[in-house]
Formats: sequence, structure tokens, C-alpha cells
Amino acid sequence: MLTVAVQMDPLDSINIAGDSTFALMLSAQARGHKLFHYAPEDLNYSAGRVWTKAHPVTVQRVAGNHFNFGEPVKLDLGDEADVVLMRQDPPFDLGYITATHLLERIADRTLVVNDPAQVRNAPEKVWVLDFAQFMPPTLVTRSVDEAKAFLAEHGEIVVKPLHGNGGKAIFKIGRDGANLSSLIEVFNTAYREPHMVQAFLPDIAKGDKRIVLVDGEVAGAINRLPGEGEIRSNLAVGGSAAKTELTAKEQEICAVLGPELKKRGLLFVGIDVIGGQWLTEINVTSPTGIVAIDRFNGTDTAGMIWDAIEARVAARA
Repeated sequence: MLTVAVQMDPLDSINIAGDSTFALMLSAQARGHKLFHYAPEDLNYSAGRVWTKAHPVTVQRVAGNHFNFGEPVKLDLGDEADVVLMRQDPPFDLGYITATHLLERIADRTLVVNDPAQVRNAPEKVWVLDFAQFMPPTLVTRSVDEAKAFLAEHGEIVVKPLHGNGGKAIFKIGRDGANLSSLIEVFNTAYREPHMVQAFLPDIAKGDKRIVLVDGEVAGAINRLPGEGEIRSNLAVGGSAAKTELTAKEQEICAVLGPELKKRGLLFVGIDVIGGQWLTEINVTSPTGIVAIDRFNGTDTAGMIWDAIEARVAARA
């Protein structure tokens, strides 16, 4: 039996029908592991120790009554937990980054999934630049002039926050460039970092494939289709999921990424591919999609993740 501390958003706010963290908790509980829940803002550090106020928790797939908390305890994450699941949703802000710094201090004693230092060093839309051979034409900038030149070269573009998530604040700009200057001005006001500008891929109408890799190996995929009048296919903004298979190019992408993910301790990763060939993101913070994948494929991705976690814990013993 493992003691598992789950660092995540409030449990009462999740959609149990599709939430990947909830599926992981159900799977862990079925294996006899002991679960605790805490929020990232409850982390504390002193004299080499990292601890939190955590609730023992049991979960059940009952809408409106899907969890039960025990009395809160002071849980030493370095000495009393075997595994920490870092599963809070982005934004990938200073709060998120600070949590990775604190958890990194116990990573020699407790398995943190995903590895906190590697999560910090692999923002989804930044680390993907290491694999530019698979990406659509991409510009990272705060410059209106550079964005205009990129539009002139590629005809239609998409502009999105570099550290955005869940399909939020993604804008398509047409060939006439209407509102591009205003949009960059708004982004420059809202964000201190540069922004991502990419050539628009018409194949997005056919879907955006989420491929899940577990310890570097492909676990499965779903195709996320945009809603009516949308270019965004994220399930969080109205996209729908469909069964799919990997193309030869997607298999090539996974073969290149897999060993690097395994080496970095990124056990649960979701990558996004458009048109069967264009890699757009590598999601390492709180990837989703395993419930839909398992529904279409009859697989047990949560079980695969726990197999990988248990193997890693055993190897450290």
C-alpha cells in the first residue's frame, strides 16, 4: 500500500464524468493505496521539511457525492508520503512554479508525478520548441511588426498566450489582418511574456488529436473536434471527442518524444497534434483525456499510470 498525496484543485468543483485526476484517484483506491487531498497553497517549508494540511479522502463515482473527507492532518510529504500527484490545473504562474520548487526538495525521498523540476523546465508551449521539426510555422514575440510580417508570409494565423491552457484566449486572424495590432496590444497589456503566433492549420476542422503517453509509451488517443463556429477543439470549451488511430507521422513524433519523457520523469503526458502531423503542445502540468480514451478503446490508462508509478517507487526502495 502506498500513501498518495494529491495536490489539486477543490474536489467539489470537478466533473467526475471526465476528470483524469478523479480517475487516477479511483484507480489508486482500488489498488488499496491511501489517499490524501490538499491544495497547492497549503504547502509549507521549514528546516528541510515540506508539509501540508491534508484531508484523508475516499472517492466514489456518485455524482454530487463523489468524495468523503476525514479530519485534516499535518502530512510530512517527504517522510510520510510515498507519492505526490501534482495535478492542479494551470495557469503556469509563480504560484505553480513555487510549488515545483518546494516539491523538488523532497523528490529524493518521495516520488513526485510529474517530476517537479522537469515540469518547471517544460512549459507546454515552450518546451515543444525543442521539437520544431514537427511543429507548424511558429513565432514567439511581443512585436506587432513581427506578427504582421508573419501574417504576410503565412496568410492566416492563430495568436495565443504562451502560458495559456484549456483553449482560452486563442484568436484566428484572417488575411486582411483586421484587429491584429489591437490584439497584440491587448496581449501585451495582459501578459508580460511573449505570445505564440502560428500559421493557421485548416485541418483543425478535422480535429485536434490528444495522445497520452505513459512513461514514454503511447497509451491511447482521442480526436477532439471543434464545436460549431469554433476553431478550438478543447473539450473544456465545447469540443467533442471521437475514436481515432495514430498516423505514421504521429507514431514518429511519439517515438522521438518517448525516450525524452521517460528520462525526465514525465510519467503522464498529453501531446496535441493537428492534421496527423503538426505537434502544437506537450502537456506536462495536468494532462487530461484518459477517461475518453478508455471509453473509446476499452483500455485502463489510469491503471497503466499506476503500474508505472509503482514500478518507479519499487526501483527507489
